[in-house]
Amino acid sequence: MTSGALEEVELKLELSSEAADALDAARLFGAAQDTVRQRTIYFDTPKHELAKEGLSLRIRRVGTKRVQTVKRDAGAAAGLFTRQEWECGVKDDHPLLEGSNPIAGLLKDRIADLAPVFAIENERRIWQVDGIEIAIDRGHIIAGERESFFCEVELEQKSGDFATLFALSRRIAKAAPVRLGVLSKAERGYRLLGPLPGATKAEPIVLAPDMTAAGAFQVIVRSCIRQFRLNEPLILENQDPEAVHQARVALRRLRSAFSIHRAMLTDERSAALVGEVRWLAGVLGEARDLDVLVERSCEGSLRERLIEERANAYTKAVHSLSTARSRKLMLDLAEWLAVGEWEKRPDPGALDLSVREVASAALDRYHRKVRKGGRCLEQLDDPARHEVRKAAKKLHYAADFFASLFVQKHELRRHRKFMQALKDLQDQLGALNDLATGPALLARLDLADHPQAPALFRKKDKHRLLAAAADSIEVLLDAKRFWR
Repeated sequence: MTSGALEEVELKLELSSEAADALDAARLFGAAQDTVRQRTIYFDTPKHELAKEGLSLRIRRVGTKRVQTVKRDAGAAAGLFTRQEWECGVKDDHPLLEGSNPIAGLLKDRIADLAPVFAIENERRIWQVDGIEIAIDRGHIIAGERESFFCEVELEQKSGDFATLFALSRRIAKAAPVRLGVLSKAERGYRLLGPLPGATKAEPIVLAPDMTAAGAFQVIVRSCIRQFRLNEPLILENQDPEAVHQARVALRRLRSAFSIHRAMLTDERSAALVGEVRWLAGVLGEARDLDVLVERSCEGSLRERLIEERANAYTKAVHSLSTARSRKLMLDLAEWLAVGEWEKRPDPGALDLSVREVASAALDRYHRKVRKGGRCLEQLDDPARHEVRKAAKKLHYAADFFASLFVQKHELRRHRKFMQALKDLQDQLGALNDLATGPALLARLDLADHPQAPALFRKKDKHRLLAAAADSIEVLLDAKRFWR
């Protein structure tokens, strides 16, 4: 018999196998109440139609018992996973699809197209504490000839509230180094089926028109956290320059989200979190700035020195990302977003605004700032021009955050033209900023007097970029606003 849909709420924490050993040795929850070996097969169509709809279908075997589970994700997760779930017992490794779960309705006469796409073999140790099931999973995901190891802690809420869930995660974080999880096992499997994952750009954000400002803010912040966490392993393991860039983008998007919604964020904790995000962005900033200088430099002794300094900067960045402070920040953000005081302030007016009201106000605000500084762009000094650049970035991030609210044909057309004009302007302002900040960075590295340094920052480059930026801002300001 297939059961009706239940709601599953989990908090995921990633850790190394050594950290799992340390957590086990700490006996934080006493002896494990159960240890089981699981084999799980995931099914989909050749075109992965289930995954595209946010659905997963699996059959899990523990001993001789098999359970089929269908899950529907509520959206991109960052720590907390909230999903609808349909379960039933099955006799073998063939899916049993009846009307109470959504797959039969989705596939209709194509149910026969379902086939295994990957499998997971893992050992699970289980505890029950304060209405929460704690599971440490260690295992392998097998997709064809490819395989990957994973180790994670799942905290599934059986009763109680989110605060209890996060309090338990704090106890675990004190006993062993853990990081906020953003990938389900199904997502890990699907990532094995495609090209090897590289640096992750911001994923599209889907907001419902009837959302409140508070609900939209939660979706946006989770998207930013997820982008950062997907890039972080590539920095730690491979020192990937594009991952550094995208991780910084994620943190800038996060700060912009706080700025856009500042009217509702009156609690003290939000300001402290923004400060920590600024610190983490600064950690990655020097490595990224040196990447830019290395790209601009030609073969020679200056380039060799810059490559050495970049290696040092990456070492510092990896060290900082490996600290408890960095790991704690992502968990802090997830907890604050779910149970923070920002939603309990006495005046809920700002929280209850419609998301479209907040979007239009933010887009208008940053558009005015760009227009005010941009009309005389060529006459501005470097710091003032940098302020225009920051306003343009915030305008870009706001336009990305709220794009799903403007889906009429004319809005989509205007959005496409507006974003292209904004991208052109940002490219030129970014290059101008590199010219303005590069000499100071060389001076800090005691390389300002190097004979090859003047070739990195030529005046004719600045004049060319200023002229191009002035043209781009005219195009941008003449473009019709998609949010009107």
